[in-house]
Parts: sequence; C-alpha cells; structure tokens
Amino acid sequence: MHFLNHSPHTRFYRLSFLMGFLRTTPIPSCTLQPFNINLSSSSKRHFFHTHTRLVPVSASASKPINNNHALVIKTNGRLSHTSPANFPNPDYSETVPPLTILKSKLIELGIDMDKCVAGVENRLVCPMCKGGDSEEQSLSLSIDQDGHYAVWVCFRATCGWRGSTRALAHSSSLNSSFKFNQISKVKTPRHFTEESLELEPLCDQLIGYFSERLITRRTLERNRVMQKRYGHNEIAIAFTYRRKGKLLNCKYRDITKRFWQEKDAEKILYGLDDIEGASDIVIVEGEIDMLSMEEAGIYNCVSVPDGAPPKVSQKDLPPEDQDTKYQYLWNCKDYLMKASRIILATDGDLPGQALAEELARRLGRERCWRVRWPKKNEVDRFKDANEVLMYLGADALKEVVENAELYPIKGLFSFRDFFDEIDSYYYRTVGDEFGISTGWRGLDSLYNVVPGELTIVTGVPNSGKSEWIDALLCNINESVGWKFALCSMENKVREHARKLLEKHIKKPFFNASYGQSVERMTVEEFEQGKEWLGDTFSLIRCENDSLPSINWVLELAKAAVLRHGVRGLVIDPYNELDHQRPSNITETEYVSQMLTKIKRFALHHSVHVWFVAHPRQLHQWVGGPPNLYDISGSAHFINKCDNGIVVHRNRDPEAGPMDRVQVCVRKVRNKVAGTIGDAFLSYNRVTGEFMDIN
Repeated sequence: MHFLNHSPHTRFYRLSFLMGFLRTTPIPSCTLQPFNINLSSSSKRHFFHTHTRLVPVSASASKPINNNHALVIKTNGRLSHTSPANFPNPDYSETVPPLTILKSKLIELGIDMDKCVAGVENRLVCPMCKGGDSEEQSLSLSIDQDGHYAVWVCFRATCGWRGSTRALAHSSSLNSSFKFNQISKVKTPRHFTEESLELEPLCDQLIGYFSERLITRRTLERNRVMQKRYGHNEIAIAFTYRRKGKLLNCKYRDITKRFWQEKDAEKILYGLDDIEGASDIVIVEGEIDMLSMEEAGIYNCVSVPDGAPPKVSQKDLPPEDQDTKYQYLWNCKDYLMKASRIILATDGDLPGQALAEELARRLGRERCWRVRWPKKNEVDRFKDANEVLMYLGADALKEVVENAELYPIKGLFSFRDFFDEIDSYYYRTVGDEFGISTGWRGLDSLYNVVPGELTIVTGVPNSGKSEWIDALLCNINESVGWKFALCSMENKVREHARKLLEKHIKKPFFNASYGQSVERMTVEEFEQGKEWLGDTFSLIRCENDSLPSINWVLELAKAAVLRHGVRGLVIDPYNELDHQRPSNITETEYVSQMLTKIKRFALHHSVHVWFVAHPRQLHQWVGGPPNLYDISGSAHFINKCDNGIVVHRNRDPEAGPMDRVQVCVRKVRNKVAGTIGDAFLSYNRVTGEFMDIN
C-alpha cells in the first residue's frame, strides 16, 4: 500500500523508523560521514573540495543484501533486480535528503558506496559476480551531481549486471530519457591547468608502485604522470591527457584500481602527441599498458580513456556526434586518419576483444592489425602489455607487437589462418584424411567416406540403394563408432530396425522362409541389438501427413549433431521431401540451392551426407546401370555432389549370379579418397549383408 495512504500517525512512525535505520550502525559497511557528492547544483567548486563522502565504520563491517526487499529475477540469462528503488516513492524531500534515500537503496542492492564521487565513473566490486576470482572492480557506478539518480553496469563479460534507481519518484532534475552515458557526456569542455587541479609530482610511494611494474621514473616524467590528494589525505595517480602539450583531461586511479575522470572534460586518447604524423599506431586498453609499451621502445602508442565494453554491440554504428562511448576517437580523427596501420593491443579477455572489435569497426578493419599475447602456460595467455613486460621483459613485448597479425575480416582469410588445419592434414593427425573405409576391400580403392562431403546415391527401383547404405553405416559404426541420423521416409520404423539388426547381428529377424535354415537371432541378441540401435541412430521423421522440407530436416540433423554427436546423415529419398518452390525460380535453380544448403551443413558440422535420388523413368532401359545425369530433377545432382554412386543389381541370370550387386563410382571430387570405377559385391538375402566377391 502506498505510504501516503496511511494515517498521519502511521506515516510519522514509518518515517521515524526510516530515519532511525539510516542513522544507526546496522546500515551495511558505512555510516553518514562527509561524502564526495555536491548536493548543490549551483556550486562551481571542484568536487575534491566541496563534496562529502562515506567513510567505513570498521574494517569488519558487513555488507548484507536485504533479501526481503530486493527480488532477483532471471531474464534472458542475466540477473536483474527489482527493489523499492523501482517503485513510486512518497515525497521525502521535506524530511530526508535525496542522497540519503539513494544511499539506502544502493546499499539494499549490495552496492558499496564508500568513497564514491558524483558526476564521474566510480569503479566498485560488483555484488552479483564479486569481480570473479581476481575480485576485479568491474562495476561502474555513476551518480548525478545532485544525488537524485544513480546508474550502474558491470563490465565483466560473464556478468553484465546493470540497472538504475532514483531517490524520489518525481524528481524535477530527471527525465525519462536519462541514459547511462549522459552523466559523462561532454557539453562544453572545461579548461584545466595543473595548478587548478592541484596536481603534484609523484611521491616515492607511487614511484615504487610503478617500479614494481617495471615502469621507470624517466617514462613517468616524460608522460607527466602526477598525483592528486583527495579525501582524508588519500592519494590518487593522475594521468594527464594532453593535445599539443595542453591539458584537456585528467584521469585518476587509486591503489585499489578505482578510476574516475574530470567532469565535462574533452575525451581524447592518452599519449596523443606521440602519434602525431605517425603511419603506425598502437592502441592499448589502459594508461599503464601505454607506459609499458614505451619501456619497450614503442613510442607511437596511445590508450583509450574509458576501458572496454562487456561485449560487442549488435547495433549499427551511430553517427559521429551520437557515438558517445567512443567520442574520443572522433575527437582525435585527424591523428588517426593519417595512420596506414593501426595495431590493436587490447587486453586478451572477452571485454578486451570486444573493445578491439569496436575500434576496428570505426577505424576500418582493412588497416587494423591485432596483437596475440603469448602463452603464460599450456592453458592461459598473458592478459596485457604490462604483464608481458613484467614476466617476459621489454624485448619480448616489442617482439609481440612487431609480430602483430592482420585483423580478421569476415569472409577474407589467409592460408596462415588455416596452417593448423593444413598441418593436421599433412601429418594425418586426425586419422580420416583419406576417408573412412567402407568395409569392402573391392570398394575402398574407389570410394571412402570423408567427413563434410555429400554423396549422391541413385539406381533403378529395387536395386538395393537403401540396403547398401544401411550396410555401409553398419560397417562404419563397427570400425570407427560413428553415429548417424536417418531421414528415411520410405521405411517403416519397425522394418528399418529389422534390416539394421539383421546386418548387425548377422542373423535373420524371423523364422520365415527368407531365413532358410539359418537360426533366428536369440532374445538376448535382440535386446542387445535394441541397445545398439538406440545408441547409434537418431530418427528424423515427420509424424503428420505433410512432407518434410529440406530446411526442417537439416535443422533436426543439426540438433542430432549437437545432442548425440552424429557424424553421418542419410536423406532417403529426394522425391519424398516437400519441394514447393517460389514461382520465380526454376526446378534447376531450386535443386542447386537445396544442394548448396546440404553441402554447407555437411562442411560446417563435419558430417557426411548420403542423399538418395531416383532416376527419371527410363523408357528404353535395357537392364544396365543408369547414369547420374538420369536423376530426376536436375543435372545439379552430379554437378554439385562430392561423390556420385550408382547401385545396380543384376537381373539377368545369363549375365551372372542373381545376388551380385554392382557399385558404380561415377564421380569422386577428392582424388585422395577414391577414383571412378566399379566394384562388385554379393548380397546375402537372409541377413541383408553385402560381401566382397573373392
């Protein structure tokens, strides 16, 4: 129920309780002390002098999240919060300062407001992901100058928690279009001097801090790295951002890796003067990385001022004047446009890779290179330039930059991108470079099963096309353990199971005339065979009266690959698919597009596809095997396939044994896997097996 709907007595009691709650020690981790936020919007003094801040009560103060008030909701795989911060508030402005209410709401969400500063970006440990194993201060919190509004986002790629809250329900200082990046959006750039910012030379403590990172005093002095005193005699590193020597911005970093910048400063790249007129430019993610590059003798290096995004934006690039997050690039456009090569040496983690992609999108991938950080061990790589400098030295860092590789452009590659794959092919480390054996000696010299290829199988009716494919699958499963997806529309499930079990167990399914005097498979063999069927085959079947489309079949086949590890797909036959096509394309064009989809599926998932296609009616057939060009529909069946096979059964007693099957290999694109020719197999009608003819 709304607060104002209560009686005056109840309202007074609840307001008193809120004030008491905010004044007593149970408030997590901090109490009301001077806080670095200027509550007067008209004040023009700098925040280091005019703001108050929160000071911890004690080192052991806890920071609980009140689970009775903050509800966690999972949406699209991310955690979001609803709390009293998201509901209309009563007007406390007469009794409780907005900052006090805002503070209580952020504490309730677990956000530690100690040492926060208004109007700038504050870096904190995220209460959702706790900063990961390294306890990184990945949460960016910004509070508007009057303490009415706060927004936050976690920049860890595996978290990404974000949200906003306001102190009062109807604050006049806010409007509905307030965005996260509007807090720091530059309107009229301020003018700075070292004196106006009260910057000082670095003390011995901070020089020692840099020395531990192998950054010398000479490099610090050349880049005019200074310090700033703030709060209760606390010291922050001051990185001065300059253009042609003029101070335009200052970014601060304390020992706990908390960053903030001057309000209303022009955003530019750090070290900008060092790249004036340079044809090669190196861009890193942080100021310390830029200083590390200088220690390696690389002076044409700049750093971005705002760190990395959690992930690559899926939106189109905004116009320059609306590209707020990357405004520093457009402000330095004259420097960057002159460069013919830009080396992106961002961090090796996911946000660093996202930053590299965002920079490449704006600078042009065609002139970008990227640094691949060396391996730290068998699993991990070094994260950034300073890590390489500290562990491997300046020469190693310089070598890494000199060996930068071309930035990838989607669809444009070099053979170097595939050297690992080519090496495995040459040394045959995968084992299937020559294809998988069919299980028949006479056929292996002509045809082998290569992952990622498409084999078209045809033959006149009742020639044993499907039976031969089933026997081939059984052989491959027995030799290398492949699993298969079967889209066999002409077979009933029970009959298809019988055929496969007979080939696998090598005994007839029934005591029937076709079994002659051979003993039927036992119950134990039958039960074991059922387990084999379930483990080896996935069935793709359309249970209603409609015909399946090729897109439907390939979508289910993809699921079978990902779920069951399927390596082979059988589509039998072509004419049982739904072939409704747009009126503006011919059957030839339709078949071409369909086969292209199948080949892309096979190649992408490293699956071998057997596609059965019947020949058209042969009016003057004299009993010999048909040609691949006789397939009904289009000549593309032979033009687009990797392998073309005709299965033909002898029907003439005078021409040879009636159980003889001719396997005609009529096309082999990959000469490593086979060649054109004929192989002859004998067919066992009792068990459905195909065997070599001695």
